[in-house]
Amino acid sequence: MAELTAGDREGTGFDFNDRDFRRACRMIYARAGIHLAEHKRDMVYSRLSRRIRARGLSSCADYLDLVEADPDSEEQAFINALTTNLTSFFREAHHFDALRDQLRAVPRGEPVDIWCCAASTGEEPWSLAITACEAYGSDAPPVRILATDIDTNALTAAASGSYGVDRIADLSAERKRRFFLRGTGPNEGLVRVKPHLRQLVEFRQLNLLAPDYGLRQRFHAVFCRNVMIYFDKPTQYEVLRKIAPLLTPGGRFYAGHSESFAHAQDVMLPCGRTIYRAAQDAR
Repeated sequence: MAELTAGDREGTGFDFNDRDFRRACRMIYARAGIHLAEHKRDMVYSRLSRRIRARGLSSCADYLDLVEADPDSEEQAFINALTTNLTSFFREAHHFDALRDQLRAVPRGEPVDIWCCAASTGEEPWSLAITACEAYGSDAPPVRILATDIDTNALTAAASGSYGVDRIADLSAERKRRFFLRGTGPNEGLVRVKPHLRQLVEFRQLNLLAPDYGLRQRFHAVFCRNVMIYFDKPTQYEVLRKIAPLLTPGGRFYAGHSESFAHAQDVMLPCGRTIYRAAQDAR
């Protein structure tokens, strides 16, 4: 999911006042749970300006009217406009070490389900798939990874599995060789994840604010990192409350480095460095 970043003043020339900003904040909060602070004003103006131009409108108020009047045609674009994706392969590497150890403790032959709640442009779910292959010493481990995000543009990029070669610059030579194909000719400068890795990951749109995620499996691991920082505490609590029952006994919930859930200890309890388990499981 989406990490919001400040700056980016490309759009100019559209009417945008305090009322527009507050309205946009209410709308993105209602649709995606994202809480925008005052210092995000310039970012909101810039991002929405792109959509205003694309729809041939002249003011932010007109654009927000359109989002509310015709959600089928513009609501997803509105959500995508206010979410940007900041991610990398093996970001917060200690979590992947912990996951590797967790997978090695699973009885041999037992299928494993992992959920990446904020797939963004794909670096995280592909890192999970690489970790699974390494943990099992196999290119076909008994692991299924569900990768979801609210941003449809990010999911399209993620599912392609294609990246600039600079995106994997920090990976070991062994990982580059084993898990990526290097482009040639018109694809020079690009890499793509290998087919055996693609077999492990399913991409799907999902809004963490949905009342029912429609998931019937239970997960050994849920990666929901650097998402909750954009939710207020009541929204965090509701999301955690829905995810906790989806963990297997002994399952782990992996959060971002700046996320803490002291207000939800009846739902999730810490059991490692930004790693949690369901409180019911602990009891």
